[in-house]
Amino acid sequence: MNGVTRCDGMSRRDFIRVGGLTALGFGLADFFHLQNTFAAKNTLTAKAKSCILIWLDGGPSHLETFDPKPDAPQEVRGPLNTIPTNITGIRISECMERVAQIMDKIAIIRSMTSPLGEHDLGTQYLMTGYKPTPALTYPAYGATVAYLRSQQVDTSQGTIQTALPMNIAIPNFTGQVSANGYLPSATRPFSVGGSSGKENSKINSGFKVRDLDFYQGIDIPRLSRRRQFVQALNEFSSAKDAGAGDVSDPELERAYNLITSPEAKGAFSLADEPHNVRSRYGLGGVNGIGMSCLLARRLVERGVPFVTVNHTGWDTHQDIFQLKERYPTDQNAHLPSLDRALSALIQDLTDRNMLDETLVVVMGEFGRTPKINAQGGRDHWPNVFSVMLAGGGVQGGQIIGSSDSLGEFPKEHPITPSDLAATIYTLLGINPALELHTNDGRPVRVAPDGAKVIKV
Repeated sequence: MNGVTRCDGMSRRDFIRVGGLTALGFGLADFFHLQNTFAAKNTLTAKAKSCILIWLDGGPSHLETFDPKPDAPQEVRGPLNTIPTNITGIRISECMERVAQIMDKIAIIRSMTSPLGEHDLGTQYLMTGYKPTPALTYPAYGATVAYLRSQQVDTSQGTIQTALPMNIAIPNFTGQVSANGYLPSATRPFSVGGSSGKENSKINSGFKVRDLDFYQGIDIPRLSRRRQFVQALNEFSSAKDAGAGDVSDPELERAYNLITSPEAKGAFSLADEPHNVRSRYGLGGVNGIGMSCLLARRLVERGVPFVTVNHTGWDTHQDIFQLKERYPTDQNAHLPSLDRALSALIQDLTDRNMLDETLVVVMGEFGRTPKINAQGGRDHWPNVFSVMLAGGGVQGGQIIGSSDSLGEFPKEHPITPSDLAATIYTLLGINPALELHTNDGRPVRVAPDGAKVIKV
């Protein structure tokens, strides 16, 4: 009789299990929610165990990066030249010399399109796959991944148990989007903060993450007492009123796990990397993207499923040439440093046999206007722009979609941020049709209904 299934789909064994869960404060709705969550999630096989999202905050110019127009008029093609890649027929910006040599590992989407040309709105759309609405705040990719991985009860799915947070931002998360939306606050990214490498132009191996050491007068016993106090408040609140608000302190829990785990703290120690590896990424300079990408590699190597590298300064309304160099001999301008860090990351993941299971995404909230403005820069342009993908089940050496001859609108295969979201989630083994729930029980799909998975 244990295996007999009732007409409602529940076996006798499940009924007994629900009785036990009810005694612990779980109801039938919670049971079915968890059951449906895991059932839907497990319908896909993950090609990528983790994702590194390199966010170019401000809106990177597609014309100066991955979709140059060398045959367009001068006011469109801009001041930079193009170079061939190691894939015949594909050309990219002259500033991406190292990336050009690994084009066979990269896919470029040249037909991304969005109607939202304002920073906050564009960021929310690209980071969540949902157009912003006052009715609901949606979670960013990292929060969704962290939420589902935290509920993963079966390690056979490839989850690595670690004291490190499941969602980490380097050096911090963009302030233009809610990190966790309607999901629990514990899914917010842990922002490492720390030194950004601005202090000098040397290789910064002494990078120091915030809050991983004790403040004066704080030690493990005292931190443990505070943690026990919060747990006691949780138990008291639950016993007094099942509908009481959540008094948990997820930041405290994450801090406790990090501070008390030498292995977790060690993940942030860039000094452990050989000098030649650190030098390859280009850790010094004014923006620190090399250091951030190296730290991202160390984190996914230790089981962190989602890392966001937030690189600012791409809002180039004036002097687009500054992306190449700020001063005559400055190799720390945005494009050269991105080229160095990105190529080092992809090659490093390849050398460590990690690229096939690590999805790398490079994008911003929109592109830039095809025509250079009066200040020698480019303004916001969401109508068409580019996104770069590598690893994690993505076939390299390909261009997906295209823009027209001026880089003004999609020419072939227009792709929306919703389509991109469905694709990223699919590569990570998450069904885009999976329904999560808001605090009031409203079901919300991981990716919008109608979103199409891109063939990558």
